[in-house]
Amino acid sequence: MPLKLSLKPGERFVLNGAVVENGDRRATLILQNKASVLREKDIMQEHEADTPAKRIYFPVMMMYLSSSGDDGLYDAFVIRMTEFMNVIKNPEVLNHCVAVSKEVMGGEYYKALLRCRKLIAYEKDLMAGDAEGTDD
Repeated sequence: MPLKLSLKPGERFVLNGAVVENGDRRATLILQNKASVLREKDIMQEHEADTPAKRIYFPVMMMYLSSSGDDGLYDAFVIRMTEFMNVIKNPEVLNHCVAVSKEVMGGEYYKALLRCRKLIAYEKDLMAGDAEGTDD
């Protein structure tokens, strides 16, 4: 099934590792085959991975964009996910963690990224005092 991208003027995205920038007008691209695509808003720079959940997101994103699987990203993911799961008590969040892990093991990195967004949102709420997670 083709992927349709509607781009704003100047919007950037990564396509199979290449950074592509739209021109000065709205544009629509249709990708006819499977490709690794991330919009600018979903791309995280390494220095932005400054919380535990973001440290999970970053290696998953890099695995999604990477053409080689032999660069230590999976090991970094496992370490970060293990650390995260060791302090989380919320069963729903733990279920998301297990699902992310299964998706990563299955090579479904984009699905894992979407679910990692939920972990980041949970973490943000927790830090703001709006979620339950580490208390027994």
